[in-house]
Amino acid sequence: MSLLTILRYPDVRLHKRAKSITAFDERLAILISDMAATMYEAPGVGLAATQVDVHEQLIVIDVSETRDQLLTLINPEIIWASPERQIYDEGCLSVPGIFDGVERAAQVHVRAQDATGKSYELKAEGLLAVCIQHEMDHLIGKVFVEYLSPLKRNRIKSKLLKEERELKKERQG
Repeated sequence: MSLLTILRYPDVRLHKRAKSITAFDERLAILISDMAATMYEAPGVGLAATQVDVHEQLIVIDVSETRDQLLTLINPEIIWASPERQIYDEGCLSVPGIFDGVERAAQVHVRAQDATGKSYELKAEGLLAVCIQHEMDHLIGKVFVEYLSPLKRNRIKSKLLKEERELKKERQG
């Protein structure tokens, strides 16, 4: 099990669309294990393969308090979204230290595959519904800050780029 490098916004690779997964093999099992370890270590509640520069439709999520209920969604699709909306303060491992309100469907029904390729459906609400929608956005190349105003988005981009420059200086000097 290895920890993977999480891409940071505004890295252009975060905007790549993920491809469907067709091979449910050892490579996929290792990727799921590595992504789960990376998510738990970060610590986060969800991670999309796009965030670790693997452009395949794979998400790992664990919103449990005990951090022992890993959910793997491969080739996920929302088959129903409630008309009721809710605003959650979201954060993202690719946008460290930034949290802001995003409006999403309060409930979703999702169809996905597990690590063996078996299809299943899941009904989600609350934090799990938010997390699924957030991570699925990554698979289409969308980061949660894109729901915010252009002014907020530019401030976030500037702040993260400045932090990146300062980190590089520290490493060099």
